[in-house]
Amino acid sequence: MGREAPREDFDDSGLEVTKPKEWAAGVPGVAVALRDSYAQMGVRRTALTLLRVNQKDGFDCPGCAWPEPDHRHAAEFCENGAKAVAEEATTRRITREFFARHTVGELAGRTDHWLGQQGRLTEPMVRRPGSEHYEPISWDEAFGLLGTELNALDSPDEAVFYTSGRTSNEAAFAYQLFVRAFGTNNLPDCSNMCHESSGSALTETIGIGKGSVLLEDLYQADLIFVVGQNPGTNHPRMLSALEKAKKAGARIVAVNPLPEAGLLRFRNPQVPSGVVGRGTQLADRFLQIRVNGDLALFQALNRMLLESDDPDAIDRGFLAEHTHGFEEFAAHARALDWDLVLEATGLTRGEIAATLGDVLAARRIVVCWAMGLTQHRNAVPTIREIVNFLLLRGNIGRPGAGVCPVRGHSNVQGDRTMGIFERPSVAFLDALAAEFGFEPPREHGLDTVDAIRAMRDGRARVFLGMGGNFVRATPDSAVTEAAMRRCRLTAHVSTKLNRSHAVTGEIGLILPTLGRTERDLQASGEQFVSVEDSMGMVHASRGRLEPASPHLRSEVAIVCGLARATLKDSPVDWDAFERDYDVIRDHVSRVVPGFADYNARVRRPGGFTLPHAPRDERRFPTATGRANLTVNELEVLRVPEGRLILQTVRSHDQYNTTVYGMDDRYRGVKAGRRVVFVHPDDLAALGLADGGTVDLVSEWSDGVERRAPGFRIISYPTARGCAAAYFPETNVLVPLDSTAEISNTPTSKSIVVRLEPVR
Repeated sequence: MGREAPREDFDDSGLEVTKPKEWAAGVPGVAVALRDSYAQMGVRRTALTLLRVNQKDGFDCPGCAWPEPDHRHAAEFCENGAKAVAEEATTRRITREFFARHTVGELAGRTDHWLGQQGRLTEPMVRRPGSEHYEPISWDEAFGLLGTELNALDSPDEAVFYTSGRTSNEAAFAYQLFVRAFGTNNLPDCSNMCHESSGSALTETIGIGKGSVLLEDLYQADLIFVVGQNPGTNHPRMLSALEKAKKAGARIVAVNPLPEAGLLRFRNPQVPSGVVGRGTQLADRFLQIRVNGDLALFQALNRMLLESDDPDAIDRGFLAEHTHGFEEFAAHARALDWDLVLEATGLTRGEIAATLGDVLAARRIVVCWAMGLTQHRNAVPTIREIVNFLLLRGNIGRPGAGVCPVRGHSNVQGDRTMGIFERPSVAFLDALAAEFGFEPPREHGLDTVDAIRAMRDGRARVFLGMGGNFVRATPDSAVTEAAMRRCRLTAHVSTKLNRSHAVTGEIGLILPTLGRTERDLQASGEQFVSVEDSMGMVHASRGRLEPASPHLRSEVAIVCGLARATLKDSPVDWDAFERDYDVIRDHVSRVVPGFADYNARVRRPGGFTLPHAPRDERRFPTATGRANLTVNELEVLRVPEGRLILQTVRSHDQYNTTVYGMDDRYRGVKAGRRVVFVHPDDLAALGLADGGTVDLVSEWSDGVERRAPGFRIISYPTARGCAAAYFPETNVLVPLDSTAEISNTPTSKSIVVRLEPVR
């Protein structure tokens, strides 16, 4: 058996700081994964569970969305994947006695780590008006309560239906169908806070808001850019793919403000050289760019390509046949101001010229990116400029080349494919109407930021979260929490306890659900679900463990139970959906393009690949019928004297808002999280010292003071003028109204802050 849940909370009193690592994974990664798994699951359960992770007949890791190779190791998981599985498959349990001991107010004062360590939720719970405690509630009463509150609203648009990226395809399709049958498109999701900028830029430029590469393309690439991404912590299995690409001859350019260990060297624990040797050097070139300098970098590369003497610098045949807007783009690029480029990037002209040499030597180029690009005001223009860069040399629709936005949560891309979107296409709504015989709402709904505004202003009064930890994933923590508390009812479908359960409306509901690791037994027999990875591969996921409690219900069963309690005379056979998930997949096959014969294809080992017109046919379903080259204005992010640009980051001991532990091994941080990484020259200029304590105070045009108190300074080799600190602790600093143009994504990677010493 695993260890009992901790009784005492965690703090930074034992914080230690050592030199950061220069390599990722290796034996320490294996040791930590097993240590945490044994603590949560015990030895036998660890062995039974981890050997099924990401296997063709097993379950999909509830962590990141990185795809699995066709040939899989017996241990096809990473350190953080093992931690995610251990947290879900833990033997720790939260019972009604736990909620009787702890008030909601007390839980709100606990750390994220302590809450997550208490174990699995085991039965539905309700916080009734005026009560300080959750108490048990039956499933029928919970559905009836939620359905009654929904039907009491003046308009369906007064309800918000949030989705986390853990939700399966089947549950997501059923959920959006219920929400639209209820009468609203208020379907915000976690994509709104991460890769919405990618989807916006790619839809406009190439006609589909997804990446255009498969794993095989990485293996065939000549040059791979890894931009604004820390794969060693956020997508560790990507390191194996990069290692394989390197051994096939690829060069890698890492572009990041922080010199992350996972960008420098990888010690693969599955091969002898990673255990006893030095491993594989990954980045051939490291461009330590200033925060928000990526647009300027790619504009500079594009100008240099246009001006190059190399006759093959740009692919004129491809441009003529497949693109639109070249002349306008080229004129703008040639007028680029080099002084602005150098100011924005913090790089030298020589570093950029050397990178151009890498580009000219490569016929097949892949550009990978993550949150380091998507959470800025100019995120969409930045990604459009990357598309320009790839189009200039014909690097979309060619093997070994393309765009690779690396998604975070395990089915965040699949949820969007299934219709979790506040701005659905007309074609999707028409298909729903034809399939189910009702007219879905056509008016666009609320995304995450707009949903918070609506709850804050009293325009939305009921919130339902399908997974996730909404109040810790969102910006402007004080505003978000006040908005949630203003609601009449807040409800969460969850496997584990988190802070969102302690920040409730007048009524709070916890609806406990099965995890990926668990058997899902319905009236027709054992069920499986399916997910879509970051590269558009759809495959089955089958849990094998007995459920943590007999009172748990699957996500699909919860949606169907709620639909029956809420919708009168529904044309949808919710009983059939719940009884047999094949019924859901049959409907999906007739509504969602690419899912024909879904039930048969998803049962094949490894599943199937969704079609992607730019990749498969060099066909671009945009407004022009071609790939669109765009004009993007360069604006340098400048800050007042004495201020820094802060980016929020994860520690190595967390995944999204889930904090597995208090260490950040690669950055040299142990037993603490309230730290801020600052360049030593910036510390000297600010009159601050390594080891000092400061409050982080963000500055925004509204004049509101947003303060994160008590952060320990770490002198760190980040880019000059830039700082970094962990979220969700620093989400309080991100103004709700500071969002990316077009995508409305919070600007969590470019926050202007001052550091106030604590005396």
